Amino acid sequence: MQGPQPQHDEFLQAYDQYADAIFRHCYYRVYDREKAKELSQECFMKTWEYLSQGKKVDNLRAFLYRVANNLIIDSSRKKKESSLDAMMEEGFEPRETGPEKTTVAAEAGQMIALLDKLDEKYRDVVRMRYLDDLSPKEIALALGESENVVSVRIHRGIKQLREYMA
Repeated sequence: MQGPQPQHDEFLQAYDQYADAIFRHCYYRVYDREKAKELSQECFMKTWEYLSQGKKVDNLRAFLYRVANNLIIDSSRKKKESSLDAMMEEGFEPRETGPEKTTVAAEAGQMIALLDKLDEKYRDVVRMRYLDDLSPKEIALALGESENVVSVRIHRGIKQLREYMA
């Protein structure tokens, strides 16, 4: 009896492999740990529902990011989230602290602040490429764009980052 077992195993493997990455992906878009946790859990629940209906997914990783992005968009439409600047004014620090991590954390904080200055269409693809480590093809699948459009946006986003750093 074949049944749903291969699908179940594939889903569990994907959860083990991508749960942390999907959480980070959500977190760096909403800057709220609990909200990111909810979004990542909902992402996997919706993906499981989709798969359990017998539907096929060619690239599960890209599919998960697409579901996560849609949930983030839906969430932001329902409630306007605070900007990172406002949260930082209230004392929020989006990095771990400690003497050994100070330099890395400072550099990471600067990069996140620079990323937030990018146009949204560039910011999302640069984050997906360099923070989430997705290939341009996977990003294209996740966003429903062509691979060429994604590659151009990554290139322009990096160019914009370099201008901000200069």
